[in-house]
Amino acid sequence: MSSGGMLTRPSHIIALCSMANFINSADRVIMPIAIVPMADEFNWDMHGQGWVLSSFAVGYMSSQVIGGSAAKRYGGKRVLTVAVLLWSLSTIIVPLCSHSIHALIFSRVLLGLGEGVGLPTIFHIFAHAIPCEERSRAFGYLVAMGSIGQTVAALICPHLPWEWMFYLFGVGGLVWLLAWLSLYTEKRSTQDLEEEFVEPPKVNNNNVRWSEFVSHWALWSVYIAHFSMNWSNYIIMQWLPTYLTRSLGASNSHIMFTAVPYLMNSVVGVVAGHFADSLISNHKWTVLSVRRLMTSIGLLGPGLFILFFSAVNNLPLAVIFVSLSLGLSACNSSGHLSNHAEIAPSYAGITFAISNTLATIPGITCGPLTAELVTQSHGRWLPVFVIAAGVNFVGAIIYLSQSAASQVL
Repeated sequence: MSSGGMLTRPSHIIALCSMANFINSADRVIMPIAIVPMADEFNWDMHGQGWVLSSFAVGYMSSQVIGGSAAKRYGGKRVLTVAVLLWSLSTIIVPLCSHSIHALIFSRVLLGLGEGVGLPTIFHIFAHAIPCEERSRAFGYLVAMGSIGQTVAALICPHLPWEWMFYLFGVGGLVWLLAWLSLYTEKRSTQDLEEEFVEPPKVNNNNVRWSEFVSHWALWSVYIAHFSMNWSNYIIMQWLPTYLTRSLGASNSHIMFTAVPYLMNSVVGVVAGHFADSLISNHKWTVLSVRRLMTSIGLLGPGLFILFFSAVNNLPLAVIFVSLSLGLSACNSSGHLSNHAEIAPSYAGITFAISNTLATIPGITCGPLTAELVTQSHGRWLPVFVIAAGVNFVGAIIYLSQSAASQVL
């Protein structure tokens, strides 16, 4: 392809999309923090709080595939603009909706819809605009900035009046939009108005049936690896403060340590991305062997350390083990998460959307399932962590045996 057909420099695209994921992830963490003072102010019972918190997942799950398909049809720039506008406005209006729990739940569903469109669209943009030997670090930075967004929100929000948590990050999204619209240009070919690739796929497949997205083992290996990764990540995200407090006697000041695993995750993600890219470009490893290596580290490592975590009764050691577990999980961004652009270059937004929809199931089931397991085993958490490790090990075995790096769609 001529240099005139190139999109904006990859580093600009990676920076802009990573900042979008920073805001996306931060917006998601605000409500679990704000709901404590909000519930006191508006006298919500536990059921009301539960609906407010889980309504996000309803919107998030239902818009993934729409996002991936819309990006293919209308282009990444336009769809990401609409997604960030939607999730920023739905964040800003929370204080205005809070007097009515139904209006608030509606705003949370809108937040989920906007955020569900976001990541599949970014995967679509990366598949078109980032060359193969820079892809690992692109996904490394993308995922790392999400973790940093969660950390920053968790550190800043407790010190703000709850209304200002939503205003601050909502307006942040609108500021990002100005930068995005002025700095990112999307090249589209004149005849079919499709976005142009920096590395055109070997086969340009324009009439793929929906059944084909679930009829290749190479795709299922990615879907299952993503599901496995999220299973243990959701348990850590949802239950770590509870586990440290109830089982290890952590005080309120110790709960700040729950930021450590997220920081570890962001650092490892970036380092792993650069390492994986150098294996491909400098050491001439095949793309497939790098994707398999990084996914193995990203699933087997966390599975092992979550077992160590469940076996210790010492708070500092527990924090170290859970940080290593979530940290090594970031290697997946250079593994199966980068793999979409190789096996389905024209459809990476859609395959990621399907993958992320399936991988949101643990987010919904891990809450009630964990509560049930802990109750049934009289307060013991071991079954929860053994199952999480087992899911990781199975996911790694399936990915190692079934994954591919050649185009299937």
